[in-house]
Amino acid sequence: MLVPAGRAATRTGCGQGNCRHGAPRRAVRPWDAALPGRDVAYGRGVTNPAQGTSQAAPVNNGDADAAPPASRWPAILTWRAHNGHRMESARVVLTGNRIRASGRIIAGECADHPAFSASYDLTTDENGMTKRLSLRSTVSAGERHASIARDAESYWLIDAGGTHVRSTFAGALDVDVVLSPFFNTLPIRRHGLAHSSGDVEVPVVYVRLPDLLVQEASLTYSAGPDGIHVLSPVSSATVTVDSDGILLDYPGLAELI
Repeated sequence: MLVPAGRAATRTGCGQGNCRHGAPRRAVRPWDAALPGRDVAYGRGVTNPAQGTSQAAPVNNGDADAAPPASRWPAILTWRAHNGHRMESARVVLTGNRIRASGRIIAGECADHPAFSASYDLTTDENGMTKRLSLRSTVSAGERHASIARDAESYWLIDAGGTHVRSTFAGALDVDVVLSPFFNTLPIRRHGLAHSSGDVEVPVVYVRLPDLLVQEASLTYSAGPDGIHVLSPVSSATVTVDSDGILLDYPGLAELI
């Protein structure tokens, strides 16, 4: 099913209009107050760890036996949809720029989608570019599976619903999964948007849920003092992230709990 890419429009939560993203260009079938212990960035509650840790790095006064800071990772991260129809939980491991994540989305029936569950396993390379993503989606009628991989020549190999495709997807280096706040972390970390300002246009391999349609799309991320504005073909929102680029709040979609 193809939905024409159109102009940007305000996105609301599931059951209040369109879900998180709009329709991409080409199809292939097959968080406001700061919480205790958290500092504030972009006007939202966020962690303020040393890079990759859950607490500030201790001062070493020359003690060679001083213990290193406890790592924040791996961690279980859970997001709840603002309208209460969905939850996403993922085990995430950050190692430098590399990301590994295994997650699940549970969704109740609403105006924009049927009741479904979906699971994913993601691996990036050492530069944070998506290397492999496997997905499984289950609705009352049954299951669907999709396998997405990027080869050494940056061609994407898609195996979904018995369809096999090899394409550059307009130079995409990231995958975005509709209804998932987590996958925004990929381009936000890769472009350092949690610690800088500026605009970046990001081509993505876009996966729709629950039908696992794989499509080509382009998102624009604009980082500033009030957060990171995300513009997709038919949605617009200003999201907040922590110092690791993890989504805290995506208005209309979900918040980290």
